[in-house]
Amino acid sequence: MFVVSILLLIAAVVLFLIARGSDNRGLKLGSAGALIAGLFAAVASCVHVISAYEVGVPVTFGKVGTPMNSGMNLTSPFTNVTTFSTRPVDLNLSDKDVVEVRSSQGGVMYTEVTVKWAVTPAKAVELYKLAGSEEAIQQRLVFPDSREIIRNVFARHTSEEGYASAREKINTEIGDLIKERLAPRGIAVTTVNLRNVKPSDQLQSQIDRKIQQQQATERATEAARTAKAESERRRIEAEGIARANKILNDSLTDKVLLNQCIDAYKEAAAKNPVYAVPCGGGGGNPLIVDGTKR
Repeated sequence: MFVVSILLLIAAVVLFLIARGSDNRGLKLGSAGALIAGLFAAVASCVHVISAYEVGVPVTFGKVGTPMNSGMNLTSPFTNVTTFSTRPVDLNLSDKDVVEVRSSQGGVMYTEVTVKWAVTPAKAVELYKLAGSEEAIQQRLVFPDSREIIRNVFARHTSEEGYASAREKINTEIGDLIKERLAPRGIAVTTVNLRNVKPSDQLQSQIDRKIQQQQATERATEAARTAKAESERRRIEAEGIARANKILNDSLTDKVLLNQCIDAYKEAAAKNPVYAVPCGGGGGNPLIVDGTKR
């Protein structure tokens, strides 16, 4: 824009000189128009407008100036301004950028992570010196640091924790470490989302075998528990029968048995004569009980 203003001012001077020599009114008007356009271009080259949610870094003859906030800013005509968006940007580590990690046991897994980051306006100059552009910030700073931290965190956990039991804990650890690493550089990390963890084919085979072994162990444990319970039930039942028999044996004297035997014969003889041996031990002569004669 500044070069355009210089050319317009030169054109205005040339037209004015030609118009003065020939007294041509049209050339005078053209000279005046070129002068006004040149002055407008010169003023415009000294004004730089920063859009909302952006921060600008001015560079004049190789010297980096202070960050420029949103709005109209006066600069030198020789100043170049590089802008950075302050809105959050998503870094998606998936598809071809999926992160291959190893657990503390050596198991290989593939994890997909989204890192949401934004430029801190006050640190825009430092970021410009480190990277130079918004795309370079993501590729040179956010991307490699995030991958390194993700690998380091998973390496402290077992495979089972990585793909199942400790996903939330691992996500928190990754987020805290990325924020701690990038904040001093002027990158504000707002969210880290561990979206998916997929075991490799080899690790998946190991997981399936382990699950089968656990299921077999659980079945064997349940069978042993059932057998033990059944054995205990039979033991208790046998002890109860034994105690009952002992009580019965202690209570059945010869007199009791004799009375019960006689009563039994009486009940039987009430219907038909009974031929029997006298009750009790020691034998004896046969006895006929006639129920009709009593």
